[in-house]
Amino acid sequence: QVQLVESGGGLVQAGDSLRLSCAASGRTLSNYVMGWFRQAPGKEREFVAAIWRIGGGTFYADSVKGRFTISRDNAKNTVSLQMNSLKPGDTAVYYCAVAPRYSQWANQYDYWGQGTQVTVSS
Repeated sequence: QVQLVESGGGLVQAGDSLRLSCAASGRTLSNYVMGWFRQAPGKEREFVAAIWRIGGGTFYADSVKGRFTISRDNAKNTVSLQMNSLKPGDTAVYYCAVAPRYSQWANQYDYWGQGTQVTVSS
């Protein structure tokens, strides 16, 4: 069993930055893909970014490419999401998740955190 706890969300203005963190416990996650998803009110959960198990290769949704950076620290069992140049459209609950292999589909991720709210005002 894996427990994931996100932190770092908040209310910011457009153009500001936030850094989300996700701490994992219960299992060493160095062999798993770790991802970030988000869900805005009335919308489906959507892929944001993922980072590979080995080598740290990354993949981003087009909507955040160039603004968001995902990173992981396998020694600390954590994954982070640095979000720059935030826009009102980035407002959502952000979730970290774990999968055995890379995917952009939420149903391929086995474990999820409880989410952290990010609100970007214009």
